[in-house]
Amino acid sequence: MSGFEIPGRCDGPPTEFFELNLANAYLQNKMAGTVAYFDMFFRQTPDAGGFAVMAGVEQLAECLSGLSFSPEQLEFLRMKGFGSEFIDYLKNFRFACDVWAVPEGTPVFPGEPLVTVHGPVIQAQLIETLVLMHINHQSLIATKANRIARAAQGRAVVEFGSRRAHGYSASLLGARAAYIGGCSASSSTAACMKYGMEPDLTMTHSWVQMFPGELEAFCAYARTCPEQCTLLVDTFNTLSSGIPNAIEAFHRELLPRGFRPKAVRIDSGDIAYLSRKARKMLDDAGFPDCAIVASNALDEYLIRDMLNQGARVDVFAVGERLITSASSPIFTGVYKLGALERDGAIEPKIKLSENVTKITTPCFKKLWRLFDRETGKAIADLITLAGEEVDESKPYELFDPDFTWKRKTIENYVARPLQEKIFENGECVYRSPSPAQIRDYCNQQVDTLWEEVLRFENPHHYYVDLSQALWDEKHKLIESVKAAGAHQ
Repeated sequence: MSGFEIPGRCDGPPTEFFELNLANAYLQNKMAGTVAYFDMFFRQTPDAGGFAVMAGVEQLAECLSGLSFSPEQLEFLRMKGFGSEFIDYLKNFRFACDVWAVPEGTPVFPGEPLVTVHGPVIQAQLIETLVLMHINHQSLIATKANRIARAAQGRAVVEFGSRRAHGYSASLLGARAAYIGGCSASSSTAACMKYGMEPDLTMTHSWVQMFPGELEAFCAYARTCPEQCTLLVDTFNTLSSGIPNAIEAFHRELLPRGFRPKAVRIDSGDIAYLSRKARKMLDDAGFPDCAIVASNALDEYLIRDMLNQGARVDVFAVGERLITSASSPIFTGVYKLGALERDGAIEPKIKLSENVTKITTPCFKKLWRLFDRETGKAIADLITLAGEEVDESKPYELFDPDFTWKRKTIENYVARPLQEKIFENGECVYRSPSPAQIRDYCNQQVDTLWEEVLRFENPHHYYVDLSQALWDEKHKLIESVKAAGAHQ
C-alpha cells in the first residue's frame, strides 16, 4: 500500500454473493439482456429529522467507471462453483447502464428516487451493493453533520472523529461527507490532502504530561507552533491552572515574537460554565481574539443546550457522535425494481407488503422540486412518470398520496428536476464539483427549506407527492396484483 490508498479495496469482487448468484441466474435463464429500471431510495430520515443530505455520488461514479473483475477474483468465484459461462461474462464485463442521481448536497426525503439505474438487468442487479454502500454511508454522515452545523448557529464545526471511525475508508469518506454537510475542517490528514479541507491543529493531554509542569508544556508548544497555537487547557484544572498558564505562555512566547494565540481547547467539565469564565479571563488578559474550542463527545443536542446556556464557544470539535452518527447509525436506503422494458415499452413493477411503508412506487420516474417564485422556498417535491412535464405557466394541484383528499393548488412556482444523468450507456458523463462547492450548494439548498422542516424535534412533514398519472398507475397495479393473487 502506498500513500493514502484504502487498504484491501480490491481484495474481492465489489458486490455481495447473492447479487452474483442472481446475475448468474439471469444468464442461465436467458434473461441477462432484459432491460430494467431500479431505484435507490430511503425509507426513514436519520434521527427522525426533517430531511437528509445526499452524498456519495462522486465515489459511486468512480467505482462504476472502473468496474471490472480481476483474474484472482474470477478464480475465487470459479472455486465457489460458478460456471465457465458466468466467469467468461465477468471476464469481459463492460458496464453499459444509464444512471441518474440527485446531486450531492441536495436535501432529500423518504421515498424519492435518489439514484435510478437503467440497463441490462444482470448489470443493474449486480451494482446494487455499490450504489447502496456509497450513498447510504456518506448521506448518513452528511445528514448528521448538517444537523450539528445548524445547531452551532454559524460557529465553526471541526470533524474530529478519525480515531473513532469504523476503519480507514469510513474515516476518509466520513470526513468528506461531514464537510459537505457543513463542517469547516477535519483532523484527518488524508481527508485534508485528498479533498482540500482545512486541517485542524491541536495538541493532546499527553504532551502536557510529558513536561514537569503545564506552563513548561505550553511554552514549548507555543515556541514550536507560534502561528497556529491552540493550547489544551483541561489536563489538570481549566480555570485555576489551564487558562492562567495559557495566558502566561502567550505573553512569554507569542507576543515577543509578534504572534497572537489561535485558541484554547476545553475537553471536559461543564463547558458552558467553563467557557464563560475562560472568555472573561482571556479578554481581561488582552486576548479577545483567542478562540475557545469545545470538544468531548458532542452532538447537536449538547451544542444546542450549551449555546442556550450562554456558552462562549467559537469552534466545536465533534468526533465519535458525528463520524458514526451514533444516535442514528443507519441510513435506510434500499434498491428496488421499478419497471422492465420490453420491445421499447415500459412494464411497471411493484412490490407489495403488509407493511405499507414497504410498498414500492413503480415505473420509470422523474423527481421534481417545486419552489415558490417569490420567496425561493421549497413548496413540495413531486414524483412523476419519466415522460411527464410540469408546465410552470399553469396552476398545479398537489395531493397527499396517502390521504388524497388533502389537496393544494399552487401558482407562481418554479419546477426543477432534481436528478442529473451521470452515466450514458456505461460511459461516465459526470464531473463532480469539489467538496467545497458541494458544501456551498448544500448550504444554499437547506436555506430553501422552511424553518419548520429544519426543527430537530417533530419537524414539519415535507410533502413528496405523486402526479395523478403516477398515482393512477401505482394503484392500478396494486389492484391488478391483488386480483391475480386472489385467483391463484
